Amino acid sequence: MAQPPTIEKIEAVIVDLPTIRPHHLSMAVMRQQTMVIIRLFCSDGVEGIGESTTIGGLSYGEESPESMKLNIDTYFSPLLVGQEAGNIHKVMALVDKSIKGNRIAKSGIETALLDAQGKRLGISVAALLGGAVSETLPVLWTLASGNTDKDIIEAGELLSQGRHNTFKLKIGRNPPETDIAHVIAIKEALGSRARVTVDVNQAWDEATAKTGIAKFEKAGVDLIEQPLVRENFDGLARLTAYFQVPIMADEALQDTTDAFKLAQIRGGSVFAVKIAKSGGLYNVLKVAAIAEAADIGLYGGTLLEGTIGSVASAHAFCTLKKLNWGTELFGPLLLTDDIIKTKVNYADNVMHLPPGPGLGLELDLDKLEQYKRK
Repeated sequence: MAQPPTIEKIEAVIVDLPTIRPHHLSMAVMRQQTMVIIRLFCSDGVEGIGESTTIGGLSYGEESPESMKLNIDTYFSPLLVGQEAGNIHKVMALVDKSIKGNRIAKSGIETALLDAQGKRLGISVAALLGGAVSETLPVLWTLASGNTDKDIIEAGELLSQGRHNTFKLKIGRNPPETDIAHVIAIKEALGSRARVTVDVNQAWDEATAKTGIAKFEKAGVDLIEQPLVRENFDGLARLTAYFQVPIMADEALQDTTDAFKLAQIRGGSVFAVKIAKSGGLYNVLKVAAIAEAADIGLYGGTLLEGTIGSVASAHAFCTLKKLNWGTELFGPLLLTDDIIKTKVNYADNVMHLPPGPGLGLELDLDKLEQYKRK
């Protein structure tokens, strides 16, 4: 009887990819996207790829690209070399037992394992997870140029192209009255042609949130994302109960423990699920199951991953029965160049799941070398 394939080597490479414009968030301004690309080599010759990406270095969370590469090289790789490559649950159980936290790095490792197993079996990652309910996912676009007029023009062009019909506005860097006026001006300009959502990125206290959300609700804004700091679960529940406009938990929702607590107190009527926050594809589906059981809406989120991370997310999200609020898997569209040979297809307001085994992606090794941090 043939021995099962084992993990022979793991490489983690930091790449810096150029973006179409600066991307303004409450905690940082991104002028490029930095990601950790994971290559997992197996004894049967199969290579799996994954991605671990965060926003703005350490300004978003406790992991940075530099720390993720260091931890993968120092702790993950020695632990996993020699382990059975196809037994993903066993490998990730070992990882969780031996390495605390590091959810984004874990997500990239699990993605690479799933990609390799899909290639090995000749099936997609979605098929490994039980099968895709849909081969397409609705994708919104974030307007984050920092300029109201530019955002209105950008939204109008994307609407006319038929590429997006839902727009998220990133606010929180400016005084509240400035941000509120910015959002209302864009909503009034777009009218009923588009759905508009607002991400406050934890920037407001509860009193400010009450004032701001009341104005957004009156203006017809469709969804309010994470207005309060992550730790204020009770405040999120109070806002959810107070307003008709849906309130979404994002940074407050890290794992299944958070999901259970928030579901109990109704801390948000929508959950933003992300493979990076949850530590992988299997865990994000557990969070989604808690939301479904509690009749809480779902939104497929992103940490602005590139093509590998966005497609990994799409494989997980495609297995869900219902994504009430669509996804924001637009990360690849922010890039002016890529390390993947074939671009993902975005058209008619949706993202198409790439065909083929595993993730359905192939690394462009020349581009990987070009953008690799020296």
